[in-house]
Amino acid sequence: MENTKDLTEHTSRAERKRRDSFGMFDGYDSCSEDTSSSSSSEESEEEVAPLPSSLPIIKNNGQVYTYPDGKSGMATCEMCGMVGVRDAFYSKTKRFCSVSCSRSYSSNSKKASILARLQGKPPTKKAKVLQKQPLVAKLAAYAQYQATLQNQAKTKAAVPVEGFSWGNYINSNSFTAAPVTCFKHAPMGTRWGDISEGVRVEVPNTDCSLPTKVFWIAGIVKLAGYNALLRYEGFENDSSLDFWCNVCGSDIHPVGWCATSGKPLVPPRTIQHKYTNWKAFLVKRLTGAKTLPPDFSQKVSESMQYPFKTSMRVEVVDKTHLCRTRVAVVESVIGGRLRLVYEESEDKTDDFWCHMYSPLIHHIGWSRSIGHRFKRSDITKKQDGHFDAPPHLFMKVKEVDAAGEWFKEGMKLEAIDPLNLSAICVATIRKVLADGYLMIGIDGSEAADGSDWFCYHATSPSIFPVGFCEINMIELTPPRGYAKLPFKWFDYLRETDSIAAPVKLFNKEVPNHGFHVGMKLEAVDLMEPRLVCVATVTRIIHRLLRIHFDGWEDEYDQWVDCESPDLYPVGWCQLTGYQLQPPAPQSSRDSQSSSSKQKKKAKSQQYKGHKKMTPLQLKEELLDGEEYSFLQGASDQESNGSASYYIKQEP
Repeated sequence: MENTKDLTEHTSRAERKRRDSFGMFDGYDSCSEDTSSSSSSEESEEEVAPLPSSLPIIKNNGQVYTYPDGKSGMATCEMCGMVGVRDAFYSKTKRFCSVSCSRSYSSNSKKASILARLQGKPPTKKAKVLQKQPLVAKLAAYAQYQATLQNQAKTKAAVPVEGFSWGNYINSNSFTAAPVTCFKHAPMGTRWGDISEGVRVEVPNTDCSLPTKVFWIAGIVKLAGYNALLRYEGFENDSSLDFWCNVCGSDIHPVGWCATSGKPLVPPRTIQHKYTNWKAFLVKRLTGAKTLPPDFSQKVSESMQYPFKTSMRVEVVDKTHLCRTRVAVVESVIGGRLRLVYEESEDKTDDFWCHMYSPLIHHIGWSRSIGHRFKRSDITKKQDGHFDAPPHLFMKVKEVDAAGEWFKEGMKLEAIDPLNLSAICVATIRKVLADGYLMIGIDGSEAADGSDWFCYHATSPSIFPVGFCEINMIELTPPRGYAKLPFKWFDYLRETDSIAAPVKLFNKEVPNHGFHVGMKLEAVDLMEPRLVCVATVTRIIHRLLRIHFDGWEDEYDQWVDCESPDLYPVGWCQLTGYQLQPPAPQSSRDSQSSSSKQKKKAKSQQYKGHKKMTPLQLKEELLDGEEYSFLQGASDQESNGSASYYIKQEP
């Protein structure tokens, strides 16, 4: 009778554990359970039956996952009780650890073996072997699994930004943020999937008086970049305990993670009285809902692995003379951003920040290969431990065909001034290099020796054909000292005896970038590239974005390409551990406007253009000439469409 009673208790316990598919209160009743190897086998004695219909099916980005026995990543052999990684188990159902266990189970040997042990009979030789294996295998598998979780948690630990909260900033102003999918270079930028409002996750339960860390299920109410506004399941329309959390952080997990990890699911104290059967409530609410993929944590970890390593040598633009490059060494890598120290800097203070996909860095030997100016280092040989970064790590530029009609020295165009990124200026091609690279100078402000020329590739989104600014209603900055205002391109071309670069040579591709005016993001201040700031998209001209730094005057805005590696989703700094610069308070702006920022204003004032012509006025001017025609285009293109927006030369 006692043996029968024990068997009944083990069977009911197995049934209870199977019903508890969400791991609710795991860790409380398990304290009294037998943890020996035989208990694993005994608990699985029950005849195999199909999963109850009450078990939820969680849709994960189009796939269906179930959680038998509350375990998604681990599995227990129904023959020998061995616990291991589910994917390594035998058969499609993953019920057995090996072929022999599957065959033994089918011959009913499992039931006989369990009954023999319950009745005190000596086990068979096979039973002895199987009895020794589960505990060792279980401990090894569990240790490996926990180690993996810990490593992933360390890799993606989120770092809070003191004094500024994206959540409060967005909530108080009803802002929207650019989605992660807009940033292909950022972690998870190409693997974000359909994470959206309504997705369910498991997160720590902060509304609890228990001494241990417990969890509960929450749903995404709003997304802002990596950050999600979460609401605990059961709160319905009550937003009193809503909170923001970084989706890629270490405290957010897919539904089923608690069961896999043996963590307790406990409803928040505020709503504990609402339901007597929380399991039934969860089953009803979660059936058919979406959650994060089971390997989401692994994907985040993989997307935050960067190929550039410290001590790698690269060629990078000389920040004091844009016309040349210098050798620099990677000092640190944070979120794909590189702190490069110029090789000749003994105290390592002469540095330059850029992203690893920046067009400003190249492999050693690049300058010589295309004919670019290069400052030779006084250091005759590599320092110990330094090594050249492999060429394949650098961003590849689109191949061009320079054999036919191509850019020529002296041709005019419009270009973003790298020393004043808020301005698009009248510019001239000063030298044509190899592989499609061009040296460009800003008209009216060039040094006699060309030391302020800068290098753009022919496919760069930072250069434009003559007339681009006028047709898109952007203020074009005329040459410094040019007296004939308002500036007219035809007059200027005749006066300088110049020709405009052919429109067909420019990059006219406009990707479906997904940005809209008003979206929030984190953006690098390219005039101080070590700073990443709270920013807003204020204008969109096809693929060109006008980035405004919140709290600063408009004159500090910067024109940036929609695919620039210097733009990041909200929450990027927190995820990578980079310091975010919050919006400048009014007092700070007032105090600095007449001091340190005067230097930054100076160039902007020098290049300040006069009132431009309207597109209609320009069209009338162009029609007076014989060799030009004008293609009307849209101004602020939020549709992401390419449209025709250039002045085109006719043959």
